[in-house]
Amino acid sequence: MPDKVLVFGPYKFKPGQKIYINGGKRKGDWEIVDYDEGKVTLQCPVSGIKLTVNQFCFFVDEVVQEWPQKNEEK
Repeated sequence: MPDKVLVFGPYKFKPGQKIYINGGKRKGDWEIVDYDEGKVTLQCPVSGIKLTVNQFCFFVDEVVQEWPQKNEEK
């Protein structure tokens, strides 16, 4: 029987994207300066500070599907 399921996966940033983080120690406005597998470089538009951090944002969607899935890949 289908259930509502939240789907998470890494978000592939693109340089030049403007983002807002709504919580945690990096809360606020940032621009994506660089992105590669597992690392994101952010720049604050006010102070100009750059941070290179581990991948931290995930795209979230809510779907109706069978849960648990019988063909799960781990």
